Amino acid sequence: MAKPTIGIVTSRTGKRFSEQLYLRRLVREGQELGMNIFLFAPRDVSLKRRIVNGYVPLATRGWKRQIFPWPDLVIDRYRYYPLPEHNAYLSFRKKPLFPYTSSRFSNKWNVYQVLSQDEQMQAYLPESVAYTHDQMEQMLASYPMLYIKPTNGTGGRSILQVEQKEDGFLLKGRDRDRNIALAFLDTLEELYAWVDGWVNEQRRGSEGFFIQQGLYLELLPEQRVDLRVLIQKDHKGDWDITGMAARVGRTDSSTSNLHGGGKAMEAVAVLAKYFGPVKADRILADCRRLAYRAVYKVEQHYGQMMEFGIDVGVDIEGNVWLIEMNPKPGREIFRQLGQMKRYQLAIRRPLLYALYLLQLNKAEKDLLG
Repeated sequence: MAKPTIGIVTSRTGKRFSEQLYLRRLVREGQELGMNIFLFAPRDVSLKRRIVNGYVPLATRGWKRQIFPWPDLVIDRYRYYPLPEHNAYLSFRKKPLFPYTSSRFSNKWNVYQVLSQDEQMQAYLPESVAYTHDQMEQMLASYPMLYIKPTNGTGGRSILQVEQKEDGFLLKGRDRDRNIALAFLDTLEELYAWVDGWVNEQRRGSEGFFIQQGLYLELLPEQRVDLRVLIQKDHKGDWDITGMAARVGRTDSSTSNLHGGGKAMEAVAVLAKYFGPVKADRILADCRRLAYRAVYKVEQHYGQMMEFGIDVGVDIEGNVWLIEMNPKPGREIFRQLGQMKRYQLAIRRPLLYALYLLQLNKAEKDLLG
């Protein structure tokens, strides 16, 4: 039987790729599983010749370019990139060139709209509204803290926290380059002007912004904590939680992302320290229920998906909240915790799922033919 040809589409600058460490390990793992596997960028595809100029890792460092046949299946790992290239990727992804392991996903705001239609999910969703001055004033009347978020942001970029104080408004955020922004404003009019400036500066193209109910997630002194739940399809095509871990933000940060200086901790240890072991177990069970329900609902709406990194907030009362669903998640959090078997499984599962899809497709063809 011929080796299955698996392409991984991502962004490339020269012979440099985003997620170098992860993608190198993903290709190596695929080779061990008997795959003809490679990286490529959208511009590496030759439609006329039906070939792909792909890249594989060299033994030590760097990448080797070579010609590959048309892939049987493609894993999409294209993530945040400057706007012109990102728009070219979006155009490329809409073309029915290859079968993919995951359907195209949508932005945070659209996903919120989908999940908010489900009665079971409603209790897990922070109230969110489109960004306008009127909506911000109404939300501030209901919540002492808000988040202003871009519909398409990743890695904690361009998120602004607005906290109402007795004598004004405290603003904390990270711009698209992850630089910290701080401001204190006296009046609502000053707040409107400052946030308008932020939104216009941070917006990529026609990207929208929305306002989200603020959550008090300081389970450690002056440090925001959230949980990352990695849920993936296994070798049988079933959803399974690969692992959960806590992300602890810096004391000066409005987010807890590892790229923004956050650190990884054991989820159960953080929760048990604040809530005690019994309540911690109940909270973790609630996080699992949230994850399984969320992937079920988005897959119903968007079609076949492969994996999600689900960011879950646990507030100081022990309530569980869905913050974000990322269809192209990292898994370095498990490596940082020294959980190498879990880290290895997190890398291997997308490849095992790809093999499952190819076997399923072959079985269907055999049945028809």
